[in-house]
Amino acid sequence: MNIVAHSRPAVVAYQDLLRLHLDERAANIVGAIEERHRNGRKYLYERFRIGTEMVSRYLGEDRPELRARLEKAQALKADAEGRRKQMARLARTLRAEGFIAADRQTGSILLAFARAGMFRLGGTLVGTAAYGVYQGELGVRMDFEELAQTDDIDVASFQRLSVALDDIVDAKPGDILGTLKFDPAPDIDNRQIWRWRQSNSQTLVEFLTPAFGDETFRPLPALGVSAQALNYLNYLIADPINAIVLYRSGVLVQVPRPERFAIHKLIVADRRRGGADRLKSRKDRAQAAFLIAVLSEDRPDELAEAYEDALSRGPRWRERIAASLKRLPETAGRLKALT
Repeated sequence: MNIVAHSRPAVVAYQDLLRLHLDERAANIVGAIEERHRNGRKYLYERFRIGTEMVSRYLGEDRPELRARLEKAQALKADAEGRRKQMARLARTLRAEGFIAADRQTGSILLAFARAGMFRLGGTLVGTAAYGVYQGELGVRMDFEELAQTDDIDVASFQRLSVALDDIVDAKPGDILGTLKFDPAPDIDNRQIWRWRQSNSQTLVEFLTPAFGDETFRPLPALGVSAQALNYLNYLIADPINAIVLYRSGVLVQVPRPERFAIHKLIVADRRRGGADRLKSRKDRAQAAFLIAVLSEDRPDELAEAYEDALSRGPRWRERIAASLKRLPETAGRLKALT
């Protein structure tokens, strides 16, 4: 497999653009910071007054890098104009260096979701839209045709996190998608709305959440939607990372860790082997093979940990991974060399 790396200036430009977007988010703080503890974890909120009411806004899990940004929020506010000009310059640099940008349709949807707070409130971009983001995270070039295979946009979140946050998006996804001429596509009983389809294209936006047994529909209160519950998804979206989608001056999103994405693709490829999903299964295997080839060279420890984690989750997990690896002998060899 021929893997072509982006230049060092391109990698640095991506990292700088991500840092500036995180600074921009912190610069929007207007209230006092408060801590809340749930299930052994600490979460940070901004608390401020609107009229006669006190309002809380979720900022994220308490981590040193978030604390550091919040502590310098005032300085970040003062540098807003210069920061935004630099963000635009870095986005131009990435395009010139050969980064594949999001199409207008996908970019406009993700920008609207980001502005509404969807990714801040636990939404994680998954699927091919997330796969394309790894060109910056891993510093490698990706094939345009592979990224153009699907128009679907999938967003996943843990139901328990969505319920616990006590915050909600500024605009509901259904309202955002309605302005972009998307129509609800309810389930067969016409009760749960978890996906929307655009009337003049094949673009489909879906909301997902982990299942631990029955794959039913469940509410995601923080995101203002229902979601299709899927098994194995809990593994994929655990401990996600921030990333930039290249559209305009960049869109700050949340995506799975690339090593988890790669192993999860081996699992879902086996689930999709039959019927109309055969082509999707082939795409899943191709994405897994590419990421594993990159990660086995550049981040072998992270890949080994993700692989061992998945194998430890039970015989059904091991069977699905093994079934996909039978079709990918080179990929199987790379994973075996890690253990």
